[in-house]
Amino acid sequence: MPALKNVLAVILGGGRGSRLYPLTKMRSKPAVPIAGKYRLIDIPLSNCINSGIYRIHVLTQFNSVSLHRHITNSFQFDAFHTGWVQVLAAEQTLASEAWYQGTADAVRKQLFEIQSAGSEHVLILAGDHLYQMDYGPMVEYHEAKGADITIAAQPVGVHEADRFGLLHRGPDGRITTFVEKPRDPEVQARMVSRDDPERPYLGSMGIYLFKTQVLVDLLTRHPDFDDFGHHMIPHSISQQAVYGFDFDGYWQDIGTIRSFYDTNLELTVPNARFNFYDAHHPIYTHSRFLPGSIVEDSRLTDTLLTEGCVIHKAEINHAIIGLRSQIGPGTLIKDSIVMGADYYQRKHSAVPLGIGANCHIEGAILDKNVSLSHDVVIKPFPRGTEMDQGDWVVQDGIVVIPKGTTLPAGTRIGPD
Repeated sequence: MPALKNVLAVILGGGRGSRLYPLTKMRSKPAVPIAGKYRLIDIPLSNCINSGIYRIHVLTQFNSVSLHRHITNSFQFDAFHTGWVQVLAAEQTLASEAWYQGTADAVRKQLFEIQSAGSEHVLILAGDHLYQMDYGPMVEYHEAKGADITIAAQPVGVHEADRFGLLHRGPDGRITTFVEKPRDPEVQARMVSRDDPERPYLGSMGIYLFKTQVLVDLLTRHPDFDDFGHHMIPHSISQQAVYGFDFDGYWQDIGTIRSFYDTNLELTVPNARFNFYDAHHPIYTHSRFLPGSIVEDSRLTDTLLTEGCVIHKAEINHAIIGLRSQIGPGTLIKDSIVMGADYYQRKHSAVPLGIGANCHIEGAILDKNVSLSHDVVIKPFPRGTEMDQGDWVVQDGIVVIPKGTTLPAGTRIGPD
């Protein structure tokens, strides 16, 4: 295997994540909780550690306090490791007063730190994708081909072609054409790379491996290139040796409320496509010292239940119940994500933290530290429905209760 100590990972964690609003109202997209106890940033960080890449920069910008706190509390290497996870926040300097203008510009503004690491290669990763990948074979392929840039690619179906950057690859694996999210059927027809009628395309996963000097040269020679997918990669195809590396495992872009909702709820059944139970490729997160959950006279079906919860005489079906969730008697939760709480309530409140008695929660996402009094009803709207009522938001028909919201007794949310 290649010397992975010569690889520096750079994780892009600065996006505003407007399509995930209101989950990103108070946090950046990579800090959004997933699967009840993790955060999206845990995925690329864990993939790096499991691959043997221990030098990692995380580039942050928007609403980054929560992300910084999580990384600091979760990823501390011991004295016997030579690696680190460093947060590089956007900053105004004498050289530039502008914030990050895009993915490539974010890396450009941190070139000094990247070059200081002295790595032969730089692995660029997104902070908001769900997948498990050993980057070692990709680095090995990159070195064997003598590539300047290697792009991880996966098979893409006909109906998904306009969601990906599509690449066309020659017999030797070298990429000859790259088009970002093409909608024109004629353009799509020219991008067919696979002899598979169901998945004829190769789509970029947003994972780029650069020779460090090539990356530095491109970013310094082209200061107007702000984005990898729109600017850097299309330009490099004709100038550098750019290759595509095959990856056919599970990969999901958590870019919208709908994809976040569907992807999370897929995790509630046995043999889910993404495996959090893989002992050889664990997903690391903040170590918490929470008691086991208490479930009193309740019925749970297809439910992912995390630690520290107390559930009283409730019925829960096809749901995720996050850390420290408190659920009152007579409550029904169905097809929903309950993110739980950051703390246990220590003093009396008119509406206690958690979900009160006799509530009906269906087709919803309850962000952290939400308080629902008794007899609250939440039901989904038809797909495509969008509205913002302050205390609740509807995205593509899914009702989202923002972090820290309190809903009084008898609240009714749903279509008339």
